[in-house]
Amino acid sequence: MPDRTVRIVLAAVLVLVLLALYVAQPYLQPLLYSADTPRAVMARGDLAPAETSTVALFERASPSVVHVFAQGAAQNRDLLDLDDQGGDQGGTQTGTGFVWDGAGHIVTNTHVVQNAAQSGGSVSVRLGDGEVVPATLVGLAPSYDLAVLQLGRVRHMPPPLAIGTSADLKVGQSAFAIGNPFGLDHTLTTGVISAVRRRMPTSEGRELSGVIQTDAAINPGNSGGPLLDSAGRLIGVNTAIVSPSGASAGIGFAIPVDVVNRIVPELIKAGRVRNPGIGIIAAQEAATARLGIDGVVIVRVLPGSPAAQAGLRGVDPQTGDIGDVIVEANGRPVHRLADLTAAIEEAGLGAGVTLKVVRDGRIRQVRVTTADVAENRQ
Repeated sequence: MPDRTVRIVLAAVLVLVLLALYVAQPYLQPLLYSADTPRAVMARGDLAPAETSTVALFERASPSVVHVFAQGAAQNRDLLDLDDQGGDQGGTQTGTGFVWDGAGHIVTNTHVVQNAAQSGGSVSVRLGDGEVVPATLVGLAPSYDLAVLQLGRVRHMPPPLAIGTSADLKVGQSAFAIGNPFGLDHTLTTGVISAVRRRMPTSEGRELSGVIQTDAAINPGNSGGPLLDSAGRLIGVNTAIVSPSGASAGIGFAIPVDVVNRIVPELIKAGRVRNPGIGIIAAQEAATARLGIDGVVIVRVLPGSPAAQAGLRGVDPQTGDIGDVIVEANGRPVHRLADLTAAIEEAGLGAGVTLKVVRDGRIRQVRVTTADVAENRQ
């Protein structure tokens, strides 16, 4: 009997002790385990190979990426005196660019600098080392959303980016975008090539084909920045996003580098791009659709143009009767102006293009040789 009593007492004491510890635990734990001195750093070991490669890519490419500030002449604010978030801030358009060559040519998007160019404003570039340099406009190619700037005197010229090709891009391969989203300098985002051979409208009546789609985050301020492959080569120029909110939604577009590598040298040499065309002014697509017409309606044929020499007709200015409707170019159906533009650009300057034209209900073929035409004319 006494042994049983002892066991009961001991059990009761143990329960009381455990209960006391449970109640006191929140008070004892800070006293026993608080890290009131700096904690020891745990060695992490080597970076994973993929991390090492990405770090090296950024360190190699980022010095060639610049921040572009373009301000219209009507604004009296200092170019850098703003809380810029990328995009249009109080008359100052900000974006990204990159060094093209050792002469200090910078490539960016037309829409980043166009307002400043049209109003006689000014453009400045902030280099990777923080130096701010005035820049002059060399040339614009609105049909491709590309522009070239020339840096003023710099202390140290950044190296140009290595050039890749967009002809062999595969969906799923890695893509890296460097830019200045929302004004945050030298931001790296990563992703993959989501699609190739997309089409994207640029200036009126033109559509750029072969556009790269990526899920690497692209936000306002990234425009004009480079899209790189895993070797750190330029494969595209970031230009647009699809997003209801205006922020990255995982669908971004880049101008393919093979187009950039063709257009930029022309801008450097001549300040403009020679646009292959046949010398017509086409009807608006909305008006064509309202009339139930499938094809490109010629409104006017430019005097002396290849179209005029081939005998194409526009709308009769006296009666308003429709003349020629282009429904095919080089064997491909033409449903809208972008289809015609793509066929002509694929043919190139001075090349022959075979058109199928409907006039007065009859179809006939016309052979036209392309020539250099002004922007927004075809």
